[in-house]
Amino acid sequence: MRRARTVALGIGGVVVIGGAGLATAGLGGGDDKAEARSRVPPATAEVERTTLVETQKVDGTLGYGGDRVATGGGGRGTLTWIAAPGAVVTRGRSAYMVDNRPVPLLYGRLPLYRTLAEGTEGTDVRQFERNLAALGYTGFTVDTTYGPATADAVRRWQEDLGVTETGKVAPGSALVVPGEIRVAQRKAQAGDRLGGAVLTYTGTTRTVSVDLDVQYQRLARKGAEVSIELPEGGATKGTITGVGKVATEGHGDDPTTVKITIAVRRQRTLGSYDKAPVDVLLVADRHADVLAVPVAALLARPGGGYAVQVVDGGAVRDVPVETGAFADGKVEVTGAGLAAGAKVGVPA
Repeated sequence: MRRARTVALGIGGVVVIGGAGLATAGLGGGDDKAEARSRVPPATAEVERTTLVETQKVDGTLGYGGDRVATGGGGRGTLTWIAAPGAVVTRGRSAYMVDNRPVPLLYGRLPLYRTLAEGTEGTDVRQFERNLAALGYTGFTVDTTYGPATADAVRRWQEDLGVTETGKVAPGSALVVPGEIRVAQRKAQAGDRLGGAVLTYTGTTRTVSVDLDVQYQRLARKGAEVSIELPEGGATKGTITGVGKVATEGHGDDPTTVKITIAVRRQRTLGSYDKAPVDVLLVADRHADVLAVPVAALLARPGGGYAVQVVDGGAVRDVPVETGAFADGKVEVTGAGLAAGAKVGVPA
């Protein structure tokens, strides 16, 4: 399992928090010459009053969600066609055919577990009639009773499908799924006798799933916005839509995790990625109304701590500072006389 990495980052990039990270950024001290510090720096930046957002980077997977299995549903016959992996199938269309007869897709939560015919009553009747109406067939009332008018509409539907017009709907004659599907994998092939798994499928909208270390669970709030970094660069926004209530215990060095699901509204920003690793940035903390400077403006002091070079016209003075949050390539600072709009030295 890939591990969560503690970082401070923002739109502008990534900064490793700590003395070592600052030294790597060219902020080393100890032997700085007083003469060099007395000169005006080659470039300056303004001290800003802003909000810094600290984030926690965790590993996620971009894909269409978990696979579900479609079976023949009690029907009999020989499979003569199965939709290819990647195909999108909507209500009324077929994901496979049996004896050259289409098996249309219907939407709902109840499987077609019994034959629906005149006189049948129940919530499965209402579910079926809603589908029939959505497909454009009329002349009946959507309710829990399968009456003669429903049977007539079914015969018209069966005629359009090119199957025997019985006015009844038997198990195996339709595939009931929650909504439109994307075929993930064929589990059988043309020529196989019906019985068992025919294919696996997913939803048609890509999401990001994260097995989140429970120590970061407080950062995952339903409805919270996150940033998603894509494999080959670029980023997009997402919204947490689900946070698991049951933790999965890790084995060995793997942490105990909870599953979180992230919706991505702008699907086009995801390109053609499927089952791709991504980085997810969860908001760890917000520091509002703080003074901030570029991280590169920090100077390591010989006795420890940091300072910034405040530039006022041709005069330069070192101002010791306390550092706070790091984010977006900037660092929160407090120091005597520092104010928004002041100029501080930065490398060219």
